[in-house]
Amino acid sequence: MIYSGERGHEKVSDIKIAYIGGGSRGWAWGLMSDILSFDDISGRVSLYDIDRAAAERNEIIGNKFNGAKGAKTHWDYSVADTLEESLCGADFVIISIMPGTFDEMESDVHAPEKYGIYQSVGDTVGLGGIIRALRTAPMFETIGKAIKKCCPKAWVINYTNPMTLCVKTLYRVFPEIKAFGCCHEVFGTQAFLTYTLKEIYGIDGVDRKEIKTEVVGINHFTWITKAQYRNIDLLEGYKKFVEKYAETGYRPEGDDKTENWLKFPGSTGHRVKMDLFRRYGYIAAAGDRHLAEFCPGNWYLKDPETVKKWQFTLTPVSYRKEDLKARYKRSDDLISGKEEVALANTGEEGVMQIRAILGLSDLVTNVNMPNRGQILNLPLGAVVETNAAFSLGKVNPVCTDGIPKEIYSLVSRVVAEQEALDKAIADRDLDEAFAVFLADPQMRTGLENARELFDTMINNTKKYLSEYFKGE
Repeated sequence: MIYSGERGHEKVSDIKIAYIGGGSRGWAWGLMSDILSFDDISGRVSLYDIDRAAAERNEIIGNKFNGAKGAKTHWDYSVADTLEESLCGADFVIISIMPGTFDEMESDVHAPEKYGIYQSVGDTVGLGGIIRALRTAPMFETIGKAIKKCCPKAWVINYTNPMTLCVKTLYRVFPEIKAFGCCHEVFGTQAFLTYTLKEIYGIDGVDRKEIKTEVVGINHFTWITKAQYRNIDLLEGYKKFVEKYAETGYRPEGDDKTENWLKFPGSTGHRVKMDLFRRYGYIAAAGDRHLAEFCPGNWYLKDPETVKKWQFTLTPVSYRKEDLKARYKRSDDLISGKEEVALANTGEEGVMQIRAILGLSDLVTNVNMPNRGQILNLPLGAVVETNAAFSLGKVNPVCTDGIPKEIYSLVSRVVAEQEALDKAIADRDLDEAFAVFLADPQMRTGLENARELFDTMINNTKKYLSEYFKGE
């Protein structure tokens, strides 16, 4: 990297970013847009993907972005033949991969339905999240070891789910790694709190970044224990907001308030979030689809009618497959010029994090990192989500007051499950993994059926689990 500027680091050039999963038809395009919004960083992005053709397409698209209206800097994109080539000399590593295909995810999400078990996402916890972790973690072991060999001082930003197990795996194989996981679910909850300002206090037009929060927990089950807008305690305001909308749900003006919302996976009336506040007095900082999967199965995911009552949606993998087809088409259109590349702020903070680490700004935002005391009443070393302070060469987790007693049993159970699953993966022991599977709160069938379901789901993703069957 090359720094310039009379008053410290005003510009940094020749940055190398290794993008693992560089054929992405989502996150990658967002990065290409966001990174051109600042005039004080420039460099090159090395794209690596097991689907080389997808990475080659993104090489074309990425270099096209340099000519987009409003681009303030320049980045060169190229494709690496190997993971090691991509990582060599990298200052930053971004990991955004699809562990397997949507065929495997279809089994993760839908195989349990035979036994009356429904999942709204299936990529983090629950039965689907467990199986996904079993195939994802060995991939992250390979990536972590390659980072240790090729660019041990690089900063590593992970976007892949299951977030907790992915970050845990990186630190397990390379304890000195400088890695953190990023998730936008807290951002969405901060945005939701702006509705409280509008509805309860008549204050409109507030950017979610103006909402100051303390967050504690584990990814997709993070809780806001303090929230402030200027001199307003938003937990007090949110209590009034919940009293007003907990039974009816809340959809911002302009959102579809009719039954048509059922057609849109991800649509929600936020009733789960508000119900959890009523129960425990703290704000669950994720979308309802994720939150439901951390709770006992008969609360929100008993059956499709219960899901409908709580005004969120089950996301079928068929929807993801159709969406992927649309992304393929968009990739074609961006390459051919049928669709012009255009800058559009994604709301993600990855580029801001990079700039802060380079000393170009300061930033406080939520990240997933091993517990070094930022949550004193959870195990040290467990990956947790809290705020962290970003500054030149540093990402320091912000110490909290810990998990409140009202929600401690909920959160600590998840941490224990994730720690046990990490051990099962490290041991390559499917019997240990089955014990975790059997104890999950979504499991609502007997031992014989649970074993049958586990074996079916393992078999459906077996081609990604070869390391678990080496003794056979």
